[in-house]
Amino acid sequence: MAEQPQPISPVKNFFAGGFGGVCLVFVGHPLDTIKVRLQTQPKPQPGQPPLYSGTFDCFRKTLVGEGVRGLYRGMAAPIIGVTPMFAVCFFGFGLGKRLQQRKPDDVLTYPQLFAAGMLSGVFTTVIMAPGERIKCLLQIQAATGETKYSGSLDCAKQLYREAGIRGVYKGTVLTLMRDVPASGMYFMTYEWLKNILTPEGKSVSDLSVPRILFAGGLAGIFNWAVAIPPDVLKSRFQTAPPGKYPNGFRDVLRELIREEGVASLYKGFTAVMIRAFPANAACFLGFEVAMKFLNWIAPGL
Repeated sequence: MAEQPQPISPVKNFFAGGFGGVCLVFVGHPLDTIKVRLQTQPKPQPGQPPLYSGTFDCFRKTLVGEGVRGLYRGMAAPIIGVTPMFAVCFFGFGLGKRLQQRKPDDVLTYPQLFAAGMLSGVFTTVIMAPGERIKCLLQIQAATGETKYSGSLDCAKQLYREAGIRGVYKGTVLTLMRDVPASGMYFMTYEWLKNILTPEGKSVSDLSVPRILFAGGLAGIFNWAVAIPPDVLKSRFQTAPPGKYPNGFRDVLRELIREEGVASLYKGFTAVMIRAFPANAACFLGFEVAMKFLNWIAPGL
């Protein structure tokens, strides 16, 4: 394993991660909208075609019916939440690495990097769960023709008015089920690829932009390969009417498998995978650029 940059600074990870998250949202939100609409589209009536036949059909109908703005529906919620969320995510990863080091120059194993990534998933759920709930509701309302929420803040207010804080945090367990193992895979894969792509005798901190983009993009692919099934359940659960699934994700899982089969757990797969590479490549590039800037202006932080 190539030598990891030392020392690990959770504080720098916090600020650099926030910038990386903003880069991810701008690049990836349009396909996230497509993913959620595919995952939550109603089951067609017998003899009727589905609302969307696939990723490209959903993209075309959204673009024709709503214009480019339709692809960015609900982006205010993740933009507002993404900076602190990714900041906390990368902070959690940095902290997880730091906690496992006995000495500052210890090089962590890949299982230790996976464990540090899992900790980051726990950290982000507090911010991620309500942001995902609001985003999903806004993304599907345009497709249904209803206008219940005028925006992210109005959606949050209505959810709180209707069901209190539990309404805002609906889907938290599923968010944890998605993000804890997926985050472990995400960060471990990125670190593994950085080490593989680092030329002999060079430092991972000097990795070229194309190699960072490749490592970050592929890490996103591995992340979503783990995350898609619980993400489908989460999207369904978070956008369902109150009381539809009294037993939580178990009811969602049973309904999906009974009515649409196991393949339904991979709805939106194409949209997710098309989005995952460029969005996460942009995220990690933003993180690495911000980290170099922070190391330059505050080397002792």
